[in-house]
Amino acid sequence: MGSVEGIALRKKPNLTLVLPDDQAGTANIETPPREDSMTIRVAVLGATGTVGQRFIQLLDGHPWFTLAALVGSERSAGRTYAEATRWVLDTPMPAAVGRMSILPDDADLDTPLVFSALPSKTAGAIEQRLARAGHIVCSNASDHRADPDVPLLIPEVNPEHLELIAVQRARRGWSGAIVTNPNCTATGPTMLLRPLHDSFGINKLLLMSMQALSGAGYPGVPSYDAIDNVIPYIGGEEPKVESEPCKMLGQFRNGQIDPAPIAISAHCNRVPVLEGHLECLSIGFTKRPPLDELVATLRNFRALPQELGLPSAPAQPIIVRDEPDRPQSRRDRDAGRGMSTSVGRIRPCALLDYKLVCLSHNTIRGAAGGSLLNAELMYAQGMLHTG
Repeated sequence: MGSVEGIALRKKPNLTLVLPDDQAGTANIETPPREDSMTIRVAVLGATGTVGQRFIQLLDGHPWFTLAALVGSERSAGRTYAEATRWVLDTPMPAAVGRMSILPDDADLDTPLVFSALPSKTAGAIEQRLARAGHIVCSNASDHRADPDVPLLIPEVNPEHLELIAVQRARRGWSGAIVTNPNCTATGPTMLLRPLHDSFGINKLLLMSMQALSGAGYPGVPSYDAIDNVIPYIGGEEPKVESEPCKMLGQFRNGQIDPAPIAISAHCNRVPVLEGHLECLSIGFTKRPPLDELVATLRNFRALPQELGLPSAPAQPIIVRDEPDRPQSRRDRDAGRGMSTSVGRIRPCALLDYKLVCLSHNTIRGAAGGSLLNAELMYAQGMLHTG
């Protein structure tokens, strides 16, 4: 089954990184064609849902991963993917995927790597069973994010937290692993906080989200509630947004994560936008930087995924917009093929130090794309192999 091998977080794969001039571009890699036997066979759990569909879309033609198994609910198992799925994405369903049969969620999988798009409360036990059997599970579900021995990962933010895998395996006695990506609402802000916290120190954060309808899945929020309306409550969302950035910005010491000491207060709202979570932040610093230094720190941020040239990594993880009315959900959510975080309206704040607006694509960077990039980082570091 899957395996995690010696963790060397600065080891480069045999790749050439080419960064385009367009700030909305993505990191391109020049690699020789790979034989099928050299790619990792992967499965997608919860394949018929909206996040499962994103996984399938992003895996189509991937240079390192080959989609080999689709797993669904009891009512979908045994049917072809095309028969069981109401495809809701704008791009067509890949024809070969449509002909694949859906496996039940208790199936024995012959795939070292598994992507989980399962709903919360359903995911936990299934992911543990697979990790116990030796699979590497890259999960979008929330069930294990707060577990102290499970990495909560954004590759640009905390790649060193993959060292928790050794702790997880020793503690739980399994040969596989569970690695999670954060809540979609926490993803964009945490990307910005990483360089700012490193450079100036952050002690307070006030956050107000305007979250897209797709974050609720399909069919999601009833149209009668969503149209001409803003819903100022998303169950369970605010505690996640207040705790997850502190874990990701924390330091790995003595086999555990010491959370960053940042006080976060979040207000989460559902708005009638299809894709893209727009968030207003007010930030308090331990050392208030000049405005131009803050902007330059965000604009110049690059990290390990860009250094390694991972296939899904954007050339610029943070895109600073200078226009007074950007970022905007419809115009900026697809920056970096949906993997960049856009930021604008950076200005002084009368209550804290600075305030700004950020935007990230909730079902790409905040969901399937985030899990895919986690797996790419593990692959590039030599932590995955085909059997």
